[in-house]
This record gives sequence, structure tokens and C-alpha cells, in this order.
Amino acid sequence: MANAMNLPLSIEKPGKSITILKIPKNPKPQSVNFFEKMIFGQEAQFDKIPVMSYQFTNSKLYYKEYMGGDEAGERKELLLQNTFETNNATTVKDNFIVQKTYWLGTDIYGRDLLSRIIIGSRVSLIVGFMAVIISLLLGVSLGAAAGYYGGKTDAFISWLMNVLWSLPALLLVIAISFALGKGFWQVFIAVGLSMWVEVARLVRGQVLEMKNAQFIEAAKSLGFSNGRIIYGHILPNILGPILVVASSNFASAILLEAGLSFLGFGAQPPMPTWGGMIKEHYGYIIIDAAYLALIPGLMIMLMVYSFNLITIGLRDLFDVKSQNTNV
Repeated sequence: MANAMNLPLSIEKPGKSITILKIPKNPKPQSVNFFEKMIFGQEAQFDKIPVMSYQFTNSKLYYKEYMGGDEAGERKELLLQNTFETNNATTVKDNFIVQKTYWLGTDIYGRDLLSRIIIGSRVSLIVGFMAVIISLLLGVSLGAAAGYYGGKTDAFISWLMNVLWSLPALLLVIAISFALGKGFWQVFIAVGLSMWVEVARLVRGQVLEMKNAQFIEAAKSLGFSNGRIIYGHILPNILGPILVVASSNFASAILLEAGLSFLGFGAQPPMPTWGGMIKEHYGYIIIDAAYLALIPGLMIMLMVYSFNLITIGLRDLFDVKSQNTNV
């Protein structure tokens, strides 16, 4: 229901209950399986009309459409058999007339705000997850190469990291978005490409500290390849700090995605995103519908805060020095 527009229901207050008349579409849209429905959604099988009142008379349904502001439209009629394939008024009432409550109200297009908040979380989580994966692949590979090989390799990668580190993250993401174009998959690629530097700097420092350890010297003396030493012996021993920075980057990616959506470079309408919802309704903050922008903003804050808590927990978990001190 996140994209179901119904203009008469524009900007209804939270908790508003409306009687909805569901008219089956003709031809009926094809049903999809559960997994396709979860990923891509299901085409609506009914036209939903908000009504103020209705009554059944002589195999007909008479109703007055809800026009907004508790005002009713002209009286209309439907033949039960032609519309619902039954003349039983009780069947029609039980299956095609429902009472819907908009717990968080509706937006400017009459869409259910709660549904859009729920679906918007999917975008933030997917972008955060994919951006972290991309940043880890690039950051771990380049940081490990710079720290292990040193010399010109280290000098070049360090120069590249310093150049990208000096650029504001949001401006860098916008520049990458311009190059890739607007869209959903472009968002997490752009965010991921802008976040690998922090991972690379961390991994480089950890590898520099560990590459002269005795067990690494032993691995070299046994003739192990550089790739096996890096990915089989060094990286598993610095996994803790990598997980900490990954969870921190997850929170940063959510904020960057929200900023991109607010500026119009993120996932495009009608796909619901929290940043896009703030953009659509930020003008209502100074009037009596501030919740339209404040609720998605609160969701962004809570999700970022939750991943910051995970970061703190992981940092404490892998902080060996602190654990030894406490003991």
C-alpha cells in the first residue's frame, strides 16, 4: 500500500479511520508468488474508493464518496452482480467494504504514511548493506596491499586515499551519482565508492603493525605466497577492527542515502525512501502537519543510533587491552 495514491485522503491526521470500498479490477491483475511479492510487490487487484456512507437496495450498492474534510460527494450506484459477481449484500459487505485506520496519517498524495515508513526501511538497509560490502572489498584489498608491500605501492595508494579523504563525502557521492545516473543501484555503488578510504586506512595501519610479527616471518620462511599470508594469516587477526569500522560505515551510509534522496539523487519516486519523504513534506514543518517530515527523520535517527550502538558493542568486544585491564 506504500504507493497507493488516493487524493481525497490527502494529509489525514494520524489515527483517522475511513470506510474503503474495494472494487475488483477488470481484467484481474496476475498474482505473483511470495518471494516476488516481497521484492517487487504485487499489482493492486482492487480500486479503493473512500466512502462516507453506503446502503444496499434491490441488488445495487449506493454510496457517497469521501471527498476530504469530512465532505461527501454525489450519490453513486453499482450493480452488485456486474461489479462483485454476486447479489448477496452480506458477501459484498464482508469482502469488499473495510474499515481502514491510518495510524500515522497520510501524505500529500493520500498514501498511507505507515506503509511508506516500513517500505522505506528496506531501501536504507539495502543501501547500507551493499555500500558496506563494496567499501570492504575495496578498502581491505587496497589497504592490505599498501601495508604489506610498502614502497611505491604504499605511496600511490596512500596518495589516493589522502586525495579522496580531503573531499566532503556528500559532494563525492553526488559527483559519482552524476557519473552513474539517478537510480536505485547507482545509490549504493556511489555510497560504497565514497566509503572505502576509512576501511583502507585502518587495514593499512593494522597490516603495517602485524606484518613483522613472528608468525608472519614463519609463514614467509615456509614459502607461503603473499596472497595466502595476507588473506589467510593477517586479515583474520584484524577482523575485529574491520567489523567495528564496517558497522560505523553502515550508519554513515544510511545518512548519505537519506541526504541523496533529499537532494533528488537517490532512489526515484514512487519508491519510498525516508530522505525522499522528508523532501516531499519539509514545508509542512511550520504548519499543522509537521509529523509528515518529523516521523521519517525520527526513523533515520533511530536506525543510525542503533548501528552506532552496535559499533560501540563490537569495539568493546574486540578491545583486548580493556578486557585484560578489567580482569
